[in-house]
Amino acid sequence: MKGIDGEALKYSGQRRKMVDDQLASRGIRDPRILEAMNRIPRHLFVHESLQHRAYGDHPLPIGESQTISHPYTVAAMTEALALKGKEKVLEIGTGSGYQTAVLAEMAGQVFTIERIRSISLKAQRILDRLGYMKIVFKVFDGTYGWPDQAPFDAILIAASSPSVPENLVAQLGEGGRLVIPVADNGGGQKLVRVIRECGTVRQEDIGDCKFGPLLGKYGWAEPLPPG
Repeated sequence: MKGIDGEALKYSGQRRKMVDDQLASRGIRDPRILEAMNRIPRHLFVHESLQHRAYGDHPLPIGESQTISHPYTVAAMTEALALKGKEKVLEIGTGSGYQTAVLAEMAGQVFTIERIRSISLKAQRILDRLGYMKIVFKVFDGTYGWPDQAPFDAILIAASSPSVPENLVAQLGEGGRLVIPVADNGGGQKLVRVIRECGTVRQEDIGDCKFGPLLGKYGWAEPLPPG
């Protein structure tokens, strides 16, 4: 990330406080994640009127009924992927582009899919402005994944699914990890990590979470337009 002159320094104190109070103190241990989130100007990924709230412990609206996730959620999902620096990563739900930036700092290449064109284009402009060169964008139904680029070392889904989509698990390479919010029987959501290893697939719950729905063919059905 090149940064943007003074923008890279703006809110630097709030970024450090976010990392210390919201991430490190709550168990995020990967120093590369902490360093990346201390560098990335999160305020650029939200509307100018909300920039003063960008480093708080809450999601924020980004338009089209979409949000930028809590900083801790971004860090926890990234840490669950156990990235070392050279991985090929698929992100489903580009959103603001902030999670995309964190993944780009942590991995070798990021392929990111967003179903809403205006959201995708805005994220592309911000990430291009910040100098990220190893991100490939696509506007499409993310529940299909990106079969012609598979296998992936890691897949991150930034929306809640009724179950773990088997077609996405099939796009993981050997040793690959997939992290996805899944609806539970009680009406809540669990963050689930899927690991493909030695010809088997195993799942483990990471914790509670709250995301918007994963809409598409292999997620929740699109809501019908009004009358």
